[in-house]
Amino acid sequence: MAAACYAAAFATTLSRRTASSFQLHNIPVRSSGRLVAANTRASPAPFSSCSSMARMTVAAATEAEGEVEVDAAAAQTMMVHGRISRGNLPSLDARAVADNLPLVISHLKSRRSSDDAMASAEKIASLNNERVSLIQARDRALSVRKEQSAVVGKLMREGGGDDSKDAVEEAKALSAKAADEADGIETKLDEIQGTVETLLAGLPNLLDDRVPDGDDDTQNEVVSEWGDVEALPTELGWTDDFEAKWHDDVASGLGGWNSENAVAMSGARFVALSGQVARLERAISTYFLDLHTTQNGYTEVSVPLVVGRSALEGTSQLPKFEEDLFRITAESHTCNGQDAFLIPTAEVPLTNLYAGQILEESELPLSFVALTPCFRAEAGSYGRDTRGLIRTHQFHKVELVKITNADTSDNEHESLTRHAEQCLEALKLPYRKVRLCSGDVGFSARHCYDLEVWLPSTGEYREISSCSNTGDFQARRMALRYRPEEKTGDGAATKEEANKVGKKNKKKKAKKPKPVLCHTINGSGLAVGRTLLAVLENYQKPDGSVVVPEVLRPYMGGVEILEPQK
Repeated sequence: MAAACYAAAFATTLSRRTASSFQLHNIPVRSSGRLVAANTRASPAPFSSCSSMARMTVAAATEAEGEVEVDAAAAQTMMVHGRISRGNLPSLDARAVADNLPLVISHLKSRRSSDDAMASAEKIASLNNERVSLIQARDRALSVRKEQSAVVGKLMREGGGDDSKDAVEEAKALSAKAADEADGIETKLDEIQGTVETLLAGLPNLLDDRVPDGDDDTQNEVVSEWGDVEALPTELGWTDDFEAKWHDDVASGLGGWNSENAVAMSGARFVALSGQVARLERAISTYFLDLHTTQNGYTEVSVPLVVGRSALEGTSQLPKFEEDLFRITAESHTCNGQDAFLIPTAEVPLTNLYAGQILEESELPLSFVALTPCFRAEAGSYGRDTRGLIRTHQFHKVELVKITNADTSDNEHESLTRHAEQCLEALKLPYRKVRLCSGDVGFSARHCYDLEVWLPSTGEYREISSCSNTGDFQARRMALRYRPEEKTGDGAATKEEANKVGKKNKKKKAKKPKPVLCHTINGSGLAVGRTLLAVLENYQKPDGSVVVPEVLRPYMGGVEILEPQK
């Protein structure tokens, strides 16, 4: 299903409207330069022909709107990076998919999603339409049952002869038939609901308009770079003929690397650290925690390392990524009767602390930090990054999570990302910030920055933090909401402000705002193992020693240099 076909379907319905007034299914679409800028990356090649669903969209739109002259400028405004702009459309439920199917398909296409995912979206739209028809049929049946029950009651009150008895029996039969029909429809509705929920769980988040189009990480957009990759080598006395060692070789020279025994105990992708290397790892994690709690306003949380299936569904690791998780056998432990798993990241327990709750807007934003071991099966990475600490089954990570509202969501995302950047800058590690392209961005993220640290051993930047704004995608799955502050008739946001607007407003009774979905943001601040390897590689000296970064020295008992073991 090509995004271009669906864009064409929408384009035929556009009347001559300005970009600022254009709306997609009554959802306002921002008209900034960012949205209308020409896409600098190649868009997905359109299919040779539109699907029947796209043709139906054109036909229905033409019937509803009549023949209109296409405004090319408005048609281009709705397209961004080769897909239809999401505008202000929130995360997807069945109705949103049905009402915005061309948009949803274009985003799936932009993500390079499978044909099965696009078929799921079309199935959801079809089932939602069927559901609407069934609800109408159920309501008609219930109305008949109600009417015939009233007839029975009236006839029985009035009494009468055999004719009355016959009429009563007829009305009872009609009422029973209608009740059976309604029950049958309810069963079908339950089945549809179950199918739709399963299909929705497999659909990723819609993309932010800033996400560039691309196939994979080679097409991510570099936003900024920090630091000079030659600065530390110059300071540490690297000569032209010095070749930077891998971090595992550096750690071995310090007497703190033992991978063979770890693998013998636990299998591949496990490592044991000891001595001054283990102490350096602990210093890094403690420094990060102190930085985020004392300077950046995060509350430290100690969380469970085992969570149930529903928690992982809430943050969307399940059902799609179960093969990447470590599952605990039911005989060993269950979480309130659910399948139990080791956490892949502290994002899962931190965000789920408020699952199913309604917060007050005045409480937002909530900012949490946690240091935990993380466990990942890395099922899709066989043969990749098998050496060292780049990709292991168990690693420590300092995780940052924010719970906020839609109005502050983007700002809080930028703030959290900046807090992760501060960690690298404090350690004087060169890095770059990249915006993930549509083919690389995570399943639950609508917008994501990766921070990539410089590794001199391979002469490349590697990911050390991923900072994602999921919008209300996770919150919808875990029923995490907040109640907006009450507004008075004059727009006052609080009761105190309301008292100032005058006596004439005392008679006005403000409606209690309905709860709305929160937005959730998460990111590494930072991955401790990858930070350790970056420090070992960037701060190594030709004699095999490692200089301790200045900010870590208080956590190392004042030690400034880690000496190689003889």
